Amino acid sequence: MSIQHLDVPGLYPGAPYHYATVATGGRSVFAAGACPIDVQGRVAHPGDLAAQARLALDNLLVALGAAGAGPADLVKTTVYVAGESRDELVRAWDVISAGLAPVRPPSTLLGVSFLGYPGQLVEIEGIAVTGPASAAVPGRSSA
Repeated sequence: MSIQHLDVPGLYPGAPYHYATVATGGRSVFAAGACPIDVQGRVAHPGDLAAQARLALDNLLVALGAAGAGPADLVKTTVYVAGESRDELVRAWDVISAGLAPVRPPSTLLGVSFLGYPGQLVEIEGIAVTGPASAAVPGRSSA
């Protein structure tokens, strides 16, 4: 299995993510949108965008780990932020990118009006590619 992240000549070199990823071989892992939901099923940290971003990322990494993947296996993320300004998108992104560092998968950051749960401010989808099926160990992160 091979993952190659591309910083593309001719595009802005200071982007906080790679512009593309090429993944060959291995197993594809598609994670549902990870929410800032605690183990009791409640939206945690009402009104705290940074804390919700961190929990949503933690929940995404737990889900990926259950499939035998980790941060280094991410080939794409999509981040949804329910907010009223670009500053809020950037605040959420800063937490998520710091939590993934040094990994910088291609990402899409979107501002939305609302998300699925009352009080939910952040949701993160992830796509990962891991080693061959015979090498994958469910519940174990490869990061």
